[in-house]
Amino acid sequence: MSGVKAGIMLSAQYFEGADMVSALEEQIEMVRLARDRGWDSYFCGQHYLNEGGNQGLQMVPYLARLAADAGDMTLGVGLLLAPLHNPVYTAETIATLDVISRGKMVFGVGLGYRTAEFEAFGVRKGQRVQRFEECLTIAKRLWTEDKVSYESDTCILKDAHLSLKCVQKPHPPIWFAAKHANAIRRAAQLGDCLYHSPKATLATHKERLKLYAEELRKAGKPLPRENPCRIEIYCAKSRAAAMELGAPYISEKYKAYAQWESDKAMPERERINKSFEELVEDRFVIGSPEDCWNQLKPYVEELGVTHFVFRTHFLGMPVSNALASMRLMSEELLPALHAARPTPLERIT
Repeated sequence: MSGVKAGIMLSAQYFEGADMVSALEEQIEMVRLARDRGWDSYFCGQHYLNEGGNQGLQMVPYLARLAADAGDMTLGVGLLLAPLHNPVYTAETIATLDVISRGKMVFGVGLGYRTAEFEAFGVRKGQRVQRFEECLTIAKRLWTEDKVSYESDTCILKDAHLSLKCVQKPHPPIWFAAKHANAIRRAAQLGDCLYHSPKATLATHKERLKLYAEELRKAGKPLPRENPCRIEIYCAKSRAAAMELGAPYISEKYKAYAQWESDKAMPERERINKSFEELVEDRFVIGSPEDCWNQLKPYVEELGVTHFVFRTHFLGMPVSNALASMRLMSEELLPALHAARPTPLERIT
């Protein structure tokens, strides 16, 4: 097995009133640094109607613009809120991004959790899972079948033919965000791998991975080759410096998550409405390169992570802080990751 990959998570979230043209230039600078320093991928997530006095660029056009500066890095949709989108829009948009990335992309999906987003797109509570499954199922049919017929309240297709196909066959790998047992079962049925959340502890990741492996076996599917995990990280010359330069921004971000209903979407024991001191204990990676490596090793050895997606730039943080963290990670952490050998999932599950 090859070494562990490292991706950069680009949120492009800034306080309302910020100059977003300048903000975009900062994000492009981060991508160029990642490209030139040997990072493997770049990702962005999706939200609508941001709360808490912040604004963000929309994921799809933003990723398409970044692709022009990303070189051979893998483009990551992470995550598309599938219940909010029509299956045809999803199929054509993902195929377009696959072409833009020259067949080097991953397609991450999630159910979402914010009431404001569901209401804005007319998705009622009882429809969310059905819309999610419909979006993925029909998109995959459009990518792989010559003609597709289907009818529901949200989508009517009569011998529909999608002429634009994905570069990757049959489609880009689908990374599946899932927290609860039912969602993990859907991941085994509809996805290609489980995408571990930064909001959960390592112990919870292990439990979810075992359940996922059980569901794969029931479905007659093999264990995935990829086992990705998102991590909130800040790297500096010392832990004290990392806590000073990074911790306040991570802390504020997680307070915002709690206000955005993220806390309600988590299993009881994984609630994030806690003090920063409690959260940093077993969720965030903060410190010197050596500290960060020691905190990441259990994910590689005990969870078998093959691809980390690191966020090191947070709302309100000067981009210079994020670039400094990225440079130090590039010099002293990425070589260790690229040389590491994740424990095979067969030995873990």
